[in-house]
Amino acid sequence: MTRSESGRDGGSPVAEGSSPSAAQAGRGGAPQTARQPVHGASFHEMWRDLRPIGRHADSGGYRRFAWTGADAECRAWFEEQARDRGLDYEVDRNGNQWAWLGDPAAGDAVVTGSHLDSVPDGGAFDGPLGVVSSFAALDELRARGARFDKPLAVVNFGDEEGARFGLACVGSRLAAGRLTVEQAGRLTDGDGVTLPQAMEAAGYDPEGIGPDPERLARIGAFVELHVEQGRALDLSGDAVGIASSIWPHGRWRFDFRGEANHAGTTRLVDRRDPMLSYAETVLAARREARLAGAVATFGKISVEPNGVNAIPSLVRGWLDSRAEDQTTLDTVVRAIEEAARDHAREHGIELDVVRESFTPVVEFEHALRDELVRILGRDTADLKVPVLGTGAGHDAGILSGTVPTAMLFVRNPTGVSHSPAEHAAEDDCLAGVTALADVLEGLARR
Repeated sequence: MTRSESGRDGGSPVAEGSSPSAAQAGRGGAPQTARQPVHGASFHEMWRDLRPIGRHADSGGYRRFAWTGADAECRAWFEEQARDRGLDYEVDRNGNQWAWLGDPAAGDAVVTGSHLDSVPDGGAFDGPLGVVSSFAALDELRARGARFDKPLAVVNFGDEEGARFGLACVGSRLAAGRLTVEQAGRLTDGDGVTLPQAMEAAGYDPEGIGPDPERLARIGAFVELHVEQGRALDLSGDAVGIASSIWPHGRWRFDFRGEANHAGTTRLVDRRDPMLSYAETVLAARREARLAGAVATFGKISVEPNGVNAIPSLVRGWLDSRAEDQTTLDTVVRAIEEAARDHAREHGIELDVVRESFTPVVEFEHALRDELVRILGRDTADLKVPVLGTGAGHDAGILSGTVPTAMLFVRNPTGVSHSPAEHAAEDDCLAGVTALADVLEGLARR
């Protein structure tokens, strides 16, 4: 995968040639009068340089998949940003990139960052906004002349989206021991290439992958900034918010097995068509999610023999479901499976349901979350920083069982994500950088 650009702006929040000072704003779009941020220029330059990498000319979306050429370019970009700032750069045993200000061995470090990979034809902001904002926040802190009692670091976690090997947050899962070496070795892409093979082909040694407790023990707090993947901030009128929790979520594979036959000669009454059972199950998923206030999506499907004039023998669909609490999620998924089995029996179809992954609810550490609220509200007594939950998974959620974690969200005016239409306005991006700088300064000086 190589760099490619189309005529669109690639989701850039900063117009070419614009002056950052003309668009700098505080939280909620209110102008900052007490202190004008100076990070706009560095944010603009980084976004401009990163923007073309892995962008598909036809779709306008990004294809930055783990251990591919586009991924290598993103990694080179990260290393360049670290070295240009005089930071100590290193790659850990699982391929995650780190840029350190201060001695990591001192411990109790304040770490920020996100990821640079993408879903197929994904948007520009999901992941990269957090990494670019982390470097820009560091630039802002240096411009302020801030002094720290703790080391700081920026991290790029590898393969967060799971687009190539089918499992999200591989880099952070390995580091936290949430994915074993054996399980990682069995991950394969669509061409049958295993994760270790892909790492080796990209120039990394896969023999060293695995839990990294010593490194994680150095971290006193991890704060991830991310574009919001919903419209809560747009509806509340706030530029920046704080995460309260990540909804429990999982992926289930539904295998509907019928009988392949000729589409033009087989009477309807003689068919065992698994596509019918699958289609009815998709509708059931929507119905059950709506009734429970949850979400449920069949977004991926595989059909055999996949011929236009052939009745399928197998329809395999993947369900993604998420809810605010575990009980609701269990209820929704159970109801979907019961409906699927009823429809399968009606059409003479065999059905297997396999849970392929699951992440329980993540409650971000309340003390750290409350500290973020205090830091971001300290300049204005009546400022109420919104605290909101999210249905999307993140590296911060994976690490939460090992280190104190928190998240900041930047407003997404349409709520669209995992799409080339994903967007955040320049003012809001810069407000996010200011908020992140304030948080890092507050945490690293206490």
